[in-house]
Amino acid sequence: MGHLEMKVLLVATVQSHIAQFHKPLMKLLKENGWEIHVAARDNLSEKDGLQLEFPDKVFDVCFQRSPFDKRNIEAYKELKRILAREKYDVVHCNTPVGGVLARLAASRYRKFGTQVFYTAHGFHFYQGAPKRNWIVYYPIEKLMSRFTDKLITITTEDYEFSRNRFKCPVYHIHGVGANSKKYYSISADDQKKQKEKLELEGHIIVNVGELLPNKNQKTAIMAMKKVVEQIPDAKLLIAGNGVERDNLENIVKKYELGDHVIFLGYTTKLQTYLQICDCVISCSYREGLPLNVIEAMLCGKPVFASNNRGHREILQNDINGYIVEPDDIDGFANSILSFLRSRMMKSESIVDSVFEFTDNNVVNELRMVYEIG
Repeated sequence: MGHLEMKVLLVATVQSHIAQFHKPLMKLLKENGWEIHVAARDNLSEKDGLQLEFPDKVFDVCFQRSPFDKRNIEAYKELKRILAREKYDVVHCNTPVGGVLARLAASRYRKFGTQVFYTAHGFHFYQGAPKRNWIVYYPIEKLMSRFTDKLITITTEDYEFSRNRFKCPVYHIHGVGANSKKYYSISADDQKKQKEKLELEGHIIVNVGELLPNKNQKTAIMAMKKVVEQIPDAKLLIAGNGVERDNLENIVKKYELGDHVIFLGYTTKLQTYLQICDCVISCSYREGLPLNVIEAMLCGKPVFASNNRGHREILQNDINGYIVEPDDIDGFANSILSFLRSRMMKSESIVDSVFEFTDNNVVNELRMVYEIG
């Protein structure tokens, strides 16, 4: 499959998904002579500094995250027009809505040689998931596997489950490939200089992710109440935008943490904040394979993470991070306080533990999926 003049369409609900999570794949394909097209809704203006660097063509298709939004009907029609006009060797789809609509639209072209790939960035049904998720999402994915030539999973749990239940070949790769040239550990002296440039002092804890109910930043904020009682110079930096911002700011006011919680919004300096912080906190209820946690660990930082499938895939408790129940405010606070006092975890061992999830390794795994020599 790796010869010249191959043509791929990458599909996702929003363009930022492709820009953030498929750069290693696009770079690999471009270097091997592939023509790359993208079909997704243009939301890049909401993500300051984020760009699609590699595609030859980009189609702004009005996919909506809610499967019940009527605009998805027009998105489906537009996708069918693109597929009829362009004739692709591979249609590689992502995200639940983009994944279903693209596989349905591309199904008729499979008999003409088009291959359909789907990357599952974490199924909504999993061990411990609500019954509703199993009732709604599992039958859909099982049905859609019949329209899939290669299913790519990024967690071991999804891989083991789907290869026994679904009607298509299943591959496992270690995520989307964290940027090892951008995220890396720096010396204590360099950390000090960077903190001075950012005008930051004291103990720094970072949280990364969209401000959404699932990401559960409220637990991180409430844990800070206890942390600052014992370490008064501690600060929590929250990187990301989202619908929960007003609610989270109200919690900060309620707990009188205005001097200790800083909302960074969407930042293009994320790697710098991860390099200079003491640790990272992630309290989300559900994760596929969280890239921000891997990026933090590449910077040598321990992560205090909630007990979910994605975090368990990366972290071993008390070895390269700490696992806490999602709503255990005291558990997060006590674990962070214990670490800040003892510093028992070495950054070198944390970095080494996430080698498999780096771009260099994932690109080699993608070569096998795409059969590029």
